[in-house]
Amino acid sequence: MESPLVRPIVQPLHNAELDVAQVRLSVLRLDQLQPEPSGNKWYKLKYNIQQARQGGYQTLLTFGGAYSNHIYATAASGKRFGFKTVGIIRGERIDPLNPTLKFAEDKGMQLHFVSREEYQNKTETHFIDHLRGQFGRFYLIPEGGTNLLAVRGCAEILPDSPEFDVVCCSAGTGGTLAGMLVKLAGQKQVLGFPALKGGEFLRSDIDQLTQAYCGQKFKNYQLIHDYHFGGYARANHLLVDFINKFYQKHQLLLDPIYSGKMMYGLLDLIEQKYFPADTRLLAIHTGGLQGIDGFNQRYEIKKLCIFRN
Repeated sequence: MESPLVRPIVQPLHNAELDVAQVRLSVLRLDQLQPEPSGNKWYKLKYNIQQARQGGYQTLLTFGGAYSNHIYATAASGKRFGFKTVGIIRGERIDPLNPTLKFAEDKGMQLHFVSREEYQNKTETHFIDHLRGQFGRFYLIPEGGTNLLAVRGCAEILPDSPEFDVVCCSAGTGGTLAGMLVKLAGQKQVLGFPALKGGEFLRSDIDQLTQAYCGQKFKNYQLIHDYHFGGYARANHLLVDFINKFYQKHQLLLDPIYSGKMMYGLLDLIEQKYFPADTRLLAIHTGGLQGIDGFNQRYEIKKLCIFRN
């Protein structure tokens, strides 16, 4: 499986708050991976696509919501690597499609909308069999792309010689965190910032993933639950203003679903002197910038808009 054309850079940040706290903060720019898909989704999909190709599959089928980064990334990957793609989308079709779903359809993805009740069966055998009867033979990628092959891919995110003490990352399904824990093998510390309200269930999911992958549960991580801003895809003026000011200051764009919340929380912890002096922090920018257009469209009436170039 071919790799991205460029490796992600590590970008140091500089501001007065960091100087006062006497910590160093850098950002691993997965958002700059090229070509599509970028971000952590490349690492999640990489070995799944390889497995699909080896198995002789011609179609990838997966699940997601109407603004899903994973749907976007799977559609892009299918186009890039010559697969047909099917997206099982939670909810009714609303035309015109939002930017995420329009992109997916433009890339050739067949969108199949199901009710929220049906969508809850996405892991049930009878529902998968029903989909096979409808779409034929396909390689199944779970919602969010998280499985053991995704863990294998996400284990490649961190540099081989990491010059940091703490790695910080947003969390949705936990696959990216699990991969980095596997790579670190109990060394360093990891902070996960769940994008979902009530995200403590993620600990069980992460532990199950690492146990299944390498026979071990790791203790060197903590989930920080105070920065979800009301739940998945929820936002307010405080978060949007932060993202816009952060961009003006650092010329680094964050997304409002994952990296924006993680960075807000991380800088808040730094201001609270959460970290000892001389701590070296590495924040993972997981990408997802494509979702900004849909976010702005969705929240325009509330005047919650994120600046873009």
